[in-house]
This record gives sequence, structure tokens and C-alpha cells, in this order.
Amino acid sequence: MSHDKITFNLDGEALEVVAGTTLLDACRSKGAQVPTLCHEDRLEPFGGCRMCLVELDGAPRPVPACKTNVASGMVVRSGSDSLERVRGTIAEMFMAEHRPATGGRPNAMDKVAKRFNLGAPPIQFPERAQYHDRNRFIGFDTDACILCNRCVRYCDEVMQVTALEHSGQGPNAIVQPTDGLSFLDTSCELCGGCISSCPTGALYEKQSQGVEESSCDTTRTVCTFCGVGCVIDLNTKDGKVVKVTAEQGVGPNDGHLCTKGRFAWQFIHHDDRLSEPLVRGEDGELHAATWEEAYARVAEGLTKVKQEHGADSIGFLASSRCTNEDVYVLQKLARSVIGTNNVHSCAAT
Repeated sequence: MSHDKITFNLDGEALEVVAGTTLLDACRSKGAQVPTLCHEDRLEPFGGCRMCLVELDGAPRPVPACKTNVASGMVVRSGSDSLERVRGTIAEMFMAEHRPATGGRPNAMDKVAKRFNLGAPPIQFPERAQYHDRNRFIGFDTDACILCNRCVRYCDEVMQVTALEHSGQGPNAIVQPTDGLSFLDTSCELCGGCISSCPTGALYEKQSQGVEESSCDTTRTVCTFCGVGCVIDLNTKDGKVVKVTAEQGVGPNDGHLCTKGRFAWQFIHHDDRLSEPLVRGEDGELHAATWEEAYARVAEGLTKVKQEHGADSIGFLASSRCTNEDVYVLQKLARSVIGTNNVHSCAAT
């Protein structure tokens, strides 16, 4: 993208933007409330839903703001009575093929209906056949889908696995795993990125179905499954984690997560999770101990091995779930205290 600046008129005011900026981004920078459904900042502009239509002087009809780049001298209106009528009609058409989601994810159609004061649509598409898949993680409420193709495009453009497809036409159109197979029989990596991209909650976490995110408390933290450091939000109810989400535009992951980061949180409250140190007693069984007792046993064992077999008989392996600071301390322990360079982290690339 060029860094040259161009000037155009937006809602009666001169606005300077970088060449190549879309009208949607320009409107957002000014605070104009242009609605979208098929647009997702992580994906290429699609222009499918037409909710982001704006008026452009000289154009025979409104243009999609997400697909139209700003040009010098343009005169654009982001809102008017006629635009709101057009957008409201489009929204009503979407409502005709949409039913409330059951998965618990946020549903942009609720905001759309409220903005345009929409009630029950005058007509309603027949219910679609529900998709029941044997995978444990990703659920799909077909009646909540509005065929915006964000999930399909996410699979294509971000994950590059083409595990989802838009199949059929008209009332028979549906999004499905490629060739109608199970998610497990496609190239799907079960990252759940399609869930995060879906604007209507049609795709959802099976393990958390029905848990409304709006009813949860959230705690921002960093995923510890590897060394990337993805920023995640732990959604909790009654003090227990019920799902993991990630906010777009935040952290190195920008809302993306792998299958472990999004779905592997059950260990937090598992009955087998250790909550205190265990030290093996003379009876050969593990017994609860204090941290001081555990550290003393570790030091005793390492010292004995070093004395009998030498420092290089000992090696240290850091978990990828350790922080940089943890790994630094471990290598200092290995090199300065034990006297060995046998230290490694499984997060090394």
C-alpha cells in the first residue's frame, strides 16, 4: 500500500487518508456507524452482504464500503434515510433465513435487528437439516447461518486448509465441511477459527453449547501450551472456566488459536490435577508435602547423582509452557549450580 495521502469528502467534511484505504476503514476512523456482516478485518474484503452500502456522488447506486477504495475528490455519505431503508431491507432478508443461535456465541443479527427495529420476518426460509458431526469440538447450528462465508474464507485465507465449502443454491444453500464429510475426515485442524469468525453464532464450541458469553466473567491471560504467547480470555461462570476465546487485534495471535489453546482447558478443573507437591515415602507411595520438603528432596537427589556420576550425567528440559524468565532461571541452575550445559527447551525452533 502506498503511503501517499489523498483527500476526499465524507459526510460533509474533508478527510485525509492513506491511498488504498477502503471507504469502510475511512468511515470507521471518523466514527461513522456503518454496519457489516460478511466483513472481517483478518480476511480480504468480500462485499457479499451489502450491509455496508454508502452513497457515492456520481455512482448510479450505493457502493459497498468494504470493497471500494477511497479516491481523491470522492464525495461520500455514510448515512441517510434512503441508506437506512436499503440496509433495513437487506437485514430483513437475512432475518428470513436466520433463526436464533443455540450455541451461546455472540450473534450480530441481534444488533442488526435492534438497529433496524425488526421483528419477526414476514417470510421465513424452511428449517435446514441440522448437521450432526462426530467431532468433539465444533458444533454447527445450520439455521443460524446466513451464508456470509466468513468461516469458509477463514479456512481458505488464514488456515489454507479449505476444510469448509459453500454448497447448493437458494433455499438449499448450506455451508458444510468439504464434500459433506465429517470435520475429522477433511483437512480441518480443529483450530476453531471458523467459530471465532462466524458473526451469528452458527458455529460454536460443543463443550460449551448454550453458555452465553455475555453471562460469563472474563480474565485475560496468556496461553501456556507453547512459546508463541497467544493472548486468550478465560470465560468463567461460578468460578470455573467454561470456554476460551481470543479477541481480534490483540496480542501476537490476533484472535487466532490452535486446537489446544481453544479447546484443551478441561485440565484446569480435572480431579487428577495436582494441587500440592507429592514426595515418595519409604513405603514407595506418593504423599503430600510442603514445597520446602519437595525442593529439599530435589536438591538431595541432584546432588547425589552429580557426586556419583558427574555433572554431565544430568540434563534439564524446560517445558514450552514456561515463560522466558522461567527458562532463563533454569539454564542458570543448570550451568552455574550443577555445572552442565545439558539444557534444552521443547519450545526451541
